[in-house]
Amino acid sequence: MPAHRDVPPSAGGGMLEDLDVAAIDYAARFSSAGRAERAELRERFVAFCLPFAGRMARRYRGRGEAVEDLEQVARLGLVKAIDRYDPQRGSFTAYAVITISGEIKRHFRDRTWGVHVPRRVQDLSLEVGHATALLTGESSRRPTAAELAAHLRVPETAVLEALESSAGYNPASLNAPAGAEGTAELGDLMGDVDAELEAVDDKVTVAGLLLRLPARERRMLAMRFYGNLTQAEIAAELNISQMHVSRLLSRALGWLREAMLSDRLPRWEGTDSPSDGHSLRITVAEDGGVRTVRISGEIDRDTAGRVRTSLRQAVAGAERLVVDLSAVPLVDAAGVAALVDAASACAVAEAGLSLRGAQPYVAQILGLSGLQCLLADDPPGGSR
Repeated sequence: MPAHRDVPPSAGGGMLEDLDVAAIDYAARFSSAGRAERAELRERFVAFCLPFAGRMARRYRGRGEAVEDLEQVARLGLVKAIDRYDPQRGSFTAYAVITISGEIKRHFRDRTWGVHVPRRVQDLSLEVGHATALLTGESSRRPTAAELAAHLRVPETAVLEALESSAGYNPASLNAPAGAEGTAELGDLMGDVDAELEAVDDKVTVAGLLLRLPARERRMLAMRFYGNLTQAEIAAELNISQMHVSRLLSRALGWLREAMLSDRLPRWEGTDSPSDGHSLRITVAEDGGVRTVRISGEIDRDTAGRVRTSLRQAVAGAERLVVDLSAVPLVDAAGVAALVDAASACAVAEAGLSLRGAQPYVAQILGLSGLQCLLADDPPGGSR
């Protein structure tokens, strides 16, 4: 312990070379002094020990905290050590070192973390840092999480949590420059709340209601809002007047709007009923070893099961199966799956399969679904 040349708290101004000697003298005088004299003795002893607290604070410099702040914390610890000191329990110097060091470490733990982290994780993070330095020196490489866990005798998950939380000690500022040119800030690269998230529920509801509309209206809505076609282009595609397209779109959108705002499905005022009127007809004919299945109506999730069953039954005992789709205005994903299932059944039964008469819109869907090789332009029953 370095010698102290400060004025001691005893009368006469003699020199005291050790804090322990000064502390014993202070405690003896303090116990027999009155209230006013005790305050003066305490103030003089604190002033005498301040250089010692300053040296303790400077041990922790270079860790991101100002030395002035550390000195303030060290002085607080010194005052606590003086107020709690009992000469009968040992050296004042040792007790002051422990108390001041504890206050400084508590300051680092509670005040210097940029992100709040539980105390147990903070303590373990410090232990992991010390263990990392020790094991790196022994093995000349950075230790793994398992090695750190074995050294500290804690679960590996706790070590991983401490390593991850250590980034919260000094987090990067969102205003820090990012990129090679430094024109952007780190905050600009962070994700934000998706503005479309609130619309998910509405989109799911609309998707279900669209399936309740007749095929023509559903196709027109798809062409208008997904294909970005004008009313004139839709009219040319469907071979109807533009005025008629406008009326049909207004009626369909009005029905969807009312259905979105109502707990009960509103009545469809058009000539075709919504999905409740999914009328599907399947007929089977056979001619010279060729079995033809004619389907009339939409093949969607409501009718795909029936189509799948009918096609599987038609495959049994057939040399060749022809599926006539000329009366099918729409095939959705469930319908495509039913046709793919029929292709698999035909392959197992070693029977040929052709998809005939598909309308352009349906043919496009089947082509995109990988069934292009099964499409044929010749009429049903023809050779291939």
